[in-house]
Amino acid sequence: MTAKNQHVIPHPKGWAIKGEGNKNVSKVMSTQKLAIAEAKKIARKSKSKVLIYGKDGKIRREFNYG
Repeated sequence: MTAKNQHVIPHPKGWAIKGEGNKNVSKVMSTQKLAIAEAKKIARKSKSKVLIYGKDGKIRREFNYG
């Protein structure tokens, strides 16, 4: 099984975590900080990356756990 990178993206209800290639988001969190922490947990387990997007849709930061 290939590890999926986790994307932290803006969402109407806060910030969402979306696995790469997934149609739907995995989780929605109230703050970006909470979403990043959760995405990091997922990425550590799956040895993948976390890509954090700003409200402008551009990648702000990346963490690699692969």
